[in-house]
Amino acid sequence: MQEKIIILDFGSQYTQLIARRIRELNVFCEIHPFHHLPDFDQYVKGIIFSGSPFSVRQIDAPQIDFAMLQERFPILGICYGAQYIAQKSGGEVRPSSTREYGRANLDFIANANPLMKNISANSQVWMSHGDTIAGVPENFQTIASTESVKIAAYQIENTQVYGIQFHPEVTHSTDGKQLLENFLVDICGCSQDWTADAFIETTIETLKATLQNDKVILGLSGGVDSSVAAVLLHRSIGKNLHCVFVDNGLLRKDEYEQVLESYKHMGLNVRGVNAKQRFLTQLAGIKDPELKRKAIGRVFIEVFDDAAHEVQDVKWLGQGTIYPDVIESVSVNGPSATIKSHHNVGGLPDFMKLKVVEPLNTLFKDEVRRVGKALGIDPVILGRHPFPGPGLAIRILDDITPEKVAILQEADAIYIQNLKSSGWYDKVWQAGAIFLPVQSVGVMGDERTYEQVICLRAVGSVDGMTADWSHLPYELLAKISNEIINKVKGINRVVYDISSKPPATIEWE
Repeated sequence: MQEKIIILDFGSQYTQLIARRIRELNVFCEIHPFHHLPDFDQYVKGIIFSGSPFSVRQIDAPQIDFAMLQERFPILGICYGAQYIAQKSGGEVRPSSTREYGRANLDFIANANPLMKNISANSQVWMSHGDTIAGVPENFQTIASTESVKIAAYQIENTQVYGIQFHPEVTHSTDGKQLLENFLVDICGCSQDWTADAFIETTIETLKATLQNDKVILGLSGGVDSSVAAVLLHRSIGKNLHCVFVDNGLLRKDEYEQVLESYKHMGLNVRGVNAKQRFLTQLAGIKDPELKRKAIGRVFIEVFDDAAHEVQDVKWLGQGTIYPDVIESVSVNGPSATIKSHHNVGGLPDFMKLKVVEPLNTLFKDEVRRVGKALGIDPVILGRHPFPGPGLAIRILDDITPEKVAILQEADAIYIQNLKSSGWYDKVWQAGAIFLPVQSVGVMGDERTYEQVICLRAVGSVDGMTADWSHLPYELLAKISNEIINKVKGINRVVYDISSKPPATIEWE
């Protein structure tokens, strides 16, 4: 089994970032809500308490049995976590007298302390808290301070319990990664052996033991997650994996044929199912985004179930669920209200009578790509931009018709091809065209037109949890706009979306 760090989430916006930084140091970690504690088995090497939007002074602030955990594991409290430990130990936490947000510098560092080893003098850190630790018991040793925050970091003497009032996981904390490595390696004794190759080896062993001679059916999308999941399952059970690729009529231009062709050389047992008409019929007249998703999900399950019945004795449904989906579904506040119905977590109808296997449900998106690279999967597949489960249905901000799908496919194809030919495709995390439910006046030749508007969207991100709009060159945008308007009948205006996530989402619906 893999050694691991447990992150107890008190609701911080940075919790996933803590996990990412730990994994970058080749240490496996898991996030668990503070009120749903995991089994603390012998593989747990240490615990991190996250930050929180709550104040420890609030009556309804998150609570945990800190003493029980302190006796068994090294603990690092970050921001709220540090304040909670201090308060529960008899210290005083009160509102900050000065703003403690943004950049600060450590003007005192106890370099002899294992947590502060190799932290440079005047190191920049990132503060984000409205409370501060004003006093601590005598057995607390201050190990770092800033000009305005005396107790920026502490250790409880004769224990392996530490607290810091800044965020080492953000890039603005210049020695943050070093501090986390100090905690993981020097204090927790982690061996830093969690790599893509190690993940592949242990996952295949687990899949073989779990599935044995059972048959698995998996829906392929042509994307990174389902492709990597398929290869892992294929290496584990070979011909007992049956893959299905459904054409729902809402794919990008020529995508159905291209994806099937790309899988031919991977040794996967893939069957294509053309169900365009079935989907478009069920979507007719529907404008509400969530109703679109539900209709697509329902028809997909019906089509997929039909395909599953053509394979005898299938017992498992393979899915490309990744870790952010899992985290959201068991968030601090319960299942997130923002989870859309096309997410992989849950939703399997009872009538399918299949158990679910999710080989990637502990990985972030960039980790899936690293595993895919180690598996030798074609870079073209690994480099594909994410594409929404409901496809172009949620990029048409209106009811769905074959004519609108055709217009959007053509515009999107021009957009993506220009990104590829200009070298921008691999610099962008996700790009797509959106069909807007408005018409605008235009002039073509001597005639006035009243036609549709296409919006272009391109963002940079690592895992899709946050994203910034991509600053494509004006010359490239002008070329794309000109081609779309000249070549796609029904379009007379192109606009570009310059919104970041948050507050906007990547998709419009």
